[in-house]
Amino acid sequence: MTVMIKLRWAEGADATLGLPRYETAQAAGADLRANLPAGTVTIAAGARALISTGLHMEIPPGFEVQIRPRSGLALKHGVTLANSPGTIDSDYRGVVGVIVLNTATTEFEVTHGMRIAQMVAAPVVQAKFELAQDLGQTTRGSGGFGSTGAS
Repeated sequence: MTVMIKLRWAEGADATLGLPRYETAQAAGADLRANLPAGTVTIAAGARALISTGLHMEIPPGFEVQIRPRSGLALKHGVTLANSPGTIDSDYRGVVGVIVLNTATTEFEVTHGMRIAQMVAAPVVQAKFELAQDLGQTTRGSGGFGSTGAS
């Protein structure tokens, strides 16, 4: 399935970075780059920062874009996203920013053009909500964390 997502550069963004792209033919996520024409952003150990992609998006109704961490940054540097996955709703038109979280014990520098996250287009199903007096019974019942026996 293919969905068209329209993009527009924000005022002052560096359009030479190019649009998000899939790095392999079978990739689920397209890489997003830090758009920091004025320089770099240093994130202290344990801190977070909002990093601009320099892009506005028009996502078709019935879809969202999920923003996810890049596994290489997580493994090599302890860098992830604070709200993962982040959701961009189809009615949002502002500049897309990524909340980068540095879980490492040393500072991390986000440089202009660095691949900082990946975006995945996904269909959205909205639920209807109904208040009920009783809910159906299951074997699991109200068992929570660790209750299924899986370790």
